[in-house]
Amino acid sequence: MCGIAGIVALSDHGRQQIPKIQQSIRTLYTRGPDDEGIYISDKVGLAMRRLAIIDTSKAANQPMWDSTGRYTIIFNGEIFNYRELKSKYFSTEEQNRFKTNSDTELLLELFIKKGTDCLPLLEGFFAWAIYDTKEEALLIARDRFGKKPLHFYHDENNFIFGSELKALLVFDIPRQLNYEALKLYLQLSYIPQPLSILQHIKKISPGSYLKLNKGKIEETKWYTLPVCKDYSQALSYADAQKELIKLMEDAVVKRLISDVPLGAFLSGGIDSSIIVALASRHKDSLNTFSIGFKGEEFFDETYYAELIAKKFKTRHATFSLGVEDFLAHISDVLNYLDEPFADTSALPQYILCMETRKHATVAISGDGGDEVFAGYNKHHAEWQARRTSLKSSIAKMGYPLWKALPKSRNTKLTNIFRQLERFAEAANLSPKERYWHWASTFSKEEVNNLMSETAKEKTNDIVIAKIKDEYLNDISENDFNSVLKTDLNLVLAGDMLVKVDLMSMANSVEVRSPFLDHHLVEFAFSLPSDYKIDGQRRKKIVKDAFRNLLPGEIYHRGKMGFEIPMLKWFREEMHSFVFDDLLNERFINEQGIFNYDVISKLKIQLHSNRPGNIVEQLWVLIVFQYWYKKYFV
Repeated sequence: MCGIAGIVALSDHGRQQIPKIQQSIRTLYTRGPDDEGIYISDKVGLAMRRLAIIDTSKAANQPMWDSTGRYTIIFNGEIFNYRELKSKYFSTEEQNRFKTNSDTELLLELFIKKGTDCLPLLEGFFAWAIYDTKEEALLIARDRFGKKPLHFYHDENNFIFGSELKALLVFDIPRQLNYEALKLYLQLSYIPQPLSILQHIKKISPGSYLKLNKGKIEETKWYTLPVCKDYSQALSYADAQKELIKLMEDAVVKRLISDVPLGAFLSGGIDSSIIVALASRHKDSLNTFSIGFKGEEFFDETYYAELIAKKFKTRHATFSLGVEDFLAHISDVLNYLDEPFADTSALPQYILCMETRKHATVAISGDGGDEVFAGYNKHHAEWQARRTSLKSSIAKMGYPLWKALPKSRNTKLTNIFRQLERFAEAANLSPKERYWHWASTFSKEEVNNLMSETAKEKTNDIVIAKIKDEYLNDISENDFNSVLKTDLNLVLAGDMLVKVDLMSMANSVEVRSPFLDHHLVEFAFSLPSDYKIDGQRRKKIVKDAFRNLLPGEIYHRGKMGFEIPMLKWFREEMHSFVFDDLLNERFINEQGIFNYDVISKLKIQLHSNRPGNIVEQLWVLIVFQYWYKKYFV
């Protein structure tokens, strides 16, 4: 696990930029505190920061060269089947010439032998670059689902890439706000790929590689999730459960390989509980970690986490936090972000990783389970909206009532009212528009009202519509799996995996996700959607397959997100920081991006008895404003 960065000069002016690679890679220190490696030539600079996980010896440091000195690699990630690949594709004599036991060396040698055909053979997550000094050609590649990030910039002078945006900004890259990205960010609370918040900087799409040769770049999609269109040959429900158990255990076992201390995140939900149950079969005294909220029973899940820890005899640590703990680390999170990212659960994720790092360098987690197996509340809402039933009809007709009732995320009852209103607002829309509505923090109309006339004039809505259409293209009225595939491409790649990568790497922790093993994901999408969701249950086959393994109490509880009680903070502890600093009227007017009249109405809503989604909306603005002040003021 590392942070990587590189530059290929395409002109004499570009060559003058190459020495900055040293400063660039040091912006990624927390991604790899164990070692720094830099290669500089007349035309190229390649650099890495290493977080040593597999073969921690100095011989496995990077950049790593092949024996001929023609090829060099910088690699961020893990290849879990590297030993099997070495045995399968290399003779005993060839294996004996390997200098390390690392997956990095295997990857380099496999690429030399098979080129880009090596990519489908890799099981794991990665972002890597290989440079061919003879052909003066660069290839950079990204894993199937986008677990590891990779940004790039290209002009007539340079091709520059890096694990995070901050590594690119060291170079002479114009800092021009991407207004299309901003508008999408305001809607979604994150920036969907391939956009970044800055013009001219893009993200390589998941499952893609990019070749640079003689100054020209070509991006190729090497992996697309195979989606079944005929479920008549699917396994029976009983057999599918057996196969799921087998694939899940295989996925967990692969992710236990480590030469440094390893543990597991344990929220007490179904996904993390399954992973801990399976991992404890193969690892004695497994370390598990969970986070709790002092004095906030509605948000606290530690009882269930400790229940699982006790059953499977793990060495469990609960980090119980009060408001002062969260407030103390808000600036840490905001300072680490190099583009706006407003998932509120990033804050507890940051603290969980920070505390975990005191005990382990690697953690396995339940990320991906909800997207792949229909675990979110919005999936239940979508399932209901696609059917004519008394329950959905009442929910739709009750819209005037839900709109009038007090709503917030802070109590069970007001959260139900909030969910009913959101359901009724979108239930009669088309499946694509309904999906987008439920994925959004601000609606399209709210964003238009929020943005100033000047900002709207700088925004190309045709570009936004095209990106939106590309993401929603798969959604079908006839197959619920199309909704889950869209989640995988949009929400997982743009939000969930970004959050985990950033917050874990800020604390030098590697996070592994068994639910995103590509064999498991492909199997899940070979199953009809009614194996996953019906009128009563979400993640149905996952719960049924592991019912005999987990305590019954885990099943008799509602779905909780990784949420924090921020409403009170905005009203009290953070009020001055938000409204006197970041959303100050004078600053807003000088900035020229937002309409202050709309922001003042949000302030009124915050203090009303119907705050609704005000926390999420304010956080979107706060994160952007903090980022803007850091990079533009």
